[in-house]
Amino acid sequence: MGAGRHPDYVSGVKGTVVQASASGKVILLGEHAVVYGRPAIAVPLSGLRATATLTPHPGPFHIQAPAVEVDAPLSELPPDHPLARIVYLTAEHIRRPPPDALLRIESDIPVASGLGSGAAVSTAIVRALAAWYGVPLDPPTISALVYEVERIHHGTPSGIDNTVIAYERPVHFIRGRPPEPLPVGATLHLLVADSGIPSQTREVVGDVRRHWEAEPARYEKLFDRVAEEVEAARQAIAQGDARALGRRMDANHELLREMGVSAPVLDRLVEAARRAGALGAKLSGAGRGGNVVALVEESAAESVEGALRTAGAAHVWRTDIAGEDDAKAASDELIMTLPVRERSLRGTMGRSNLPSA
Repeated sequence: MGAGRHPDYVSGVKGTVVQASASGKVILLGEHAVVYGRPAIAVPLSGLRATATLTPHPGPFHIQAPAVEVDAPLSELPPDHPLARIVYLTAEHIRRPPPDALLRIESDIPVASGLGSGAAVSTAIVRALAAWYGVPLDPPTISALVYEVERIHHGTPSGIDNTVIAYERPVHFIRGRPPEPLPVGATLHLLVADSGIPSQTREVVGDVRRHWEAEPARYEKLFDRVAEEVEAARQAIAQGDARALGRRMDANHELLREMGVSAPVLDRLVEAARRAGALGAKLSGAGRGGNVVALVEESAAESVEGALRTAGAAHVWRTDIAGEDDAKAASDELIMTLPVRERSLRGTMGRSNLPSA
C-alpha cells in the first residue's frame, strides 16, 4: 500500500466505484490567535465525515453535491468554485485529466459550523481521485492541495483545518511551522454542540483583523494570553489531566469573548454545559455562531448533553480522543503545510523540503 493510503478512508479501484472519506475537526483552543502566529490545538471528529464517491460515467466529469445544490458537468462550474478547484488541482498534481466519472459528495458535517466541512469535502475528493488513478498521496501533499481551496472559503486561513483533517489526528499547530503530533495521556470525552446559527468564518476573521489593526497592542496581548492557555492545555493533555484542560478551555472562552467573537447563544450553551458538570466549555471556531465544545467525564456525558439540548443546541455530537503514549505520537512525523504556490507539489510526496531558489 502506498504512502498516505489509509484503508479506512478509501475503498474500490479504478473501473468500479471508488469511495473516500474524511473527518471533521474541532479546535480545542487557540482559534483566531493562531492566525497571528500563536499556537492552537485541534482534534479530528472521526464520527462526522464527508464522503466522495466516483462512479464510471459516460461523457465528461460530472459533480453532484446535493447539500450545496450542485449537479453539473465540471466544465460548467467556474474554475474558482471550491469543488471545481480541488478537482483541477488534484488532476494537475497527478498529471491526469479528470476521469469519465460521476463524483457524488455527501457529508454528515454541517456547513458553516466551524467543523471543517469544506476541508473535509476537499480531502475526500483528493483521496477519491488519487485512488481512482492508483496514485498514492501522503497527508502533507493532500493537506497542501486542500489549503489552496481553504483560501477560497476563508481568505486568510490558518491552515489548521486541512492539516488536522488530512492527518486525522490531534495536532499542536503554529502557523508557518511544522505541525506537531499531540500526545494524549488519557482519553478525552468531548461533546460538540451546534448552536444552529451558521458561523461566517471569513467575515469574523476579517473583523478580528480590523480590530487588531485599530488596536494592535490590545489584541497582541489577548493573543499572547491565548497562547499561554494553549501551552498549559498542551501539557494537561499530555499528562492526562482533564480537569486542568477544562480550566484552560474556560479561560480561552473568556478571551474569545474579549475579542468580540462570542455571541449570547454561545455563552448560553457554555454556561449550560458548565452547570451540568462539564469540566470546561468554550466556543470553537470563528464564533458568533457555529459550535461549542465541552469536555466531560464519561459519567457526566449524558447529563451535559441533555443540558445543551435544553439550552437550545440544534445538534450534539459525542466524540472521544483516545489516549496514546508519547512514542506512538512521535512516530509519525507531520510535515509543514504550505500553499501550493510556495511548494512544488510534484515529486515531493514524503518529503518536507522546499525547492531550491
